[in-house]
Parts: sequence; C-alpha cells; structure tokens
Amino acid sequence: MKTANEILMYFRGNKKNGNNVSLNDSIGYDKDGNEINLIDVIKDNSIDIADTLHTKHNLELLNHYLKDLSPREQEIIKKRYGLCLEKEQTQKEIAKELGISRSYVSRIEKRALMKILKEFLKSKNDL
Repeated sequence: MKTANEILMYFRGNKKNGNNVSLNDSIGYDKDGNEINLIDVIKDNSIDIADTLHTKHNLELLNHYLKDLSPREQEIIKKRYGLCLEKEQTQKEIAKELGISRSYVSRIEKRALMKILKEFLKSKNDL
C-alpha cells in the first residue's frame, strides 16, 4: 500500500504533466496484488444523509411507541436503555432507585418491550 508521501508525489507528477487526477486513478497495489485506486484511500468524513434520515425516522417511531406505555414503563425503558438523556442503568440500579424488586423491573421491562414490538409489527402491517 502506498504511503501518504507516495500519493502526494503521484499528484505532483500529474499536476506537472498537466494531467487531471481522477478518484479512479490507480495509485498502486496492495500486498495481495490487488489494484488500489485513489478513492480507496481517501477518508470521507461527511455525514451520510441516508443514515441520518434513517436514524431520525427510527427515533420518531420510538417516541411514538413510548407514548403507548404507562408512565412507569416509560421510565424503566428510558433508564434501562439510556433514552431521552437518561443514564443507562441496570435492572438492579433501577429497582433500588424505585424501591421495587429487580424481578419486578424485569417484568415491567419485558411487558413494555412486548407492547413496543406489538405496535411495531402493527405499523409494519399497515404499510
């Protein structure tokens, strides 16, 4: 694989010759003999809009599903999974904070997740 200096020298050489540089230009070969193109080594720090929209849509759905839960179920799910700026906590930590047993937190969490799953499946069928 080419070093950063070798890639830079490639650019300088093409610039001096008046050639344009393409992202598909070959800049060498990897240790297995496969061709490496410039696009393979350039890091892309841009935000993927598709991922951003997908995440936003999922958060909107989650907020919609949370509204179908009782206040206690909402509280436990938010604490368990670190949602809505809550710190992620174990069932034991939540139980201690709420003054209930860990097994009761587990039952409430399971019931809440089943409600969310049911709503999710229902909305998928509506599409």
